[in-house]
Amino acid sequence: MSPTEPPLPDAGALLTVRGLRKAFGRHEVLKSIDMDVTRGEVVTLIGPSGSGKTTVLRCLNGLEIPDAGIVEFSGELSIDFSKPVSKKQLAALRDRSAMVFQHYNLFPHKTVLENVIEGPVQVQKRPKAEAIREARELLARVGLADKENSYPFELSGGQQQRVGIVRALALRPQLLLFDEPTSALDPELVGDVLTVIKELADEGWTMVVVTHELAFARQVADEVIFMDGGVVVERGHPDTVLRAPREERTRQFVDRLLNPF
Repeated sequence: MSPTEPPLPDAGALLTVRGLRKAFGRHEVLKSIDMDVTRGEVVTLIGPSGSGKTTVLRCLNGLEIPDAGIVEFSGELSIDFSKPVSKKQLAALRDRSAMVFQHYNLFPHKTVLENVIEGPVQVQKRPKAEAIREARELLARVGLADKENSYPFELSGGQQQRVGIVRALALRPQLLLFDEPTSALDPELVGDVLTVIKELADEGWTMVVVTHELAFARQVADEVIFMDGGVVVERGHPDTVLRAPREERTRQFVDRLLNPF
């Protein structure tokens, strides 16, 4: 598979989630979340701060261990988190997705190229020369070919986030996870990052995106899921959820974002 192309779009669901639960102490952040993501589909998660959106992503990537629930990838991997989970199972889960973080999470002491090849070489044990070649292809694709020897502090926020996207793509994931990828950016830099994500969507990458950019969600999403208080309040096509929501709580949230004053 070329690093600049999505995995081949086999038919059927890529990701199935049933009954996902997560608590931090006495605070139950996720209360039985269900989700299905078909190959090549873009699902956006929207909702107020503290609704559990980021925790869903972190559970899907194994950065947080759910308290209960089943996460299944295309029939190849099924983990029941109500039972003890092995390191091998978690490694298999992490191998299937890659996260793009809100605050970039680049290694400050490594160059752009070193940041991109870290996962493929150190985690996936791929040949360094191959990882470098693919990293350069990906950097060129997002307009950063001339930045491979730069350090993160020498880049704008938008450039750092594009490096974060390249770092995720370099892992050749089945699923891309984006956690508010534009929320830390200056307004004039948001467009460059959203353009890259939209191009990935158009190419058929499977993605789950936490975002507050409702216009972007309308453009790229196949399904919008509105969460509040750790539950799914409403889900459906963006034309329904964002233009004519059925639930009053969804309507209140969308109106507040579209008409903040």
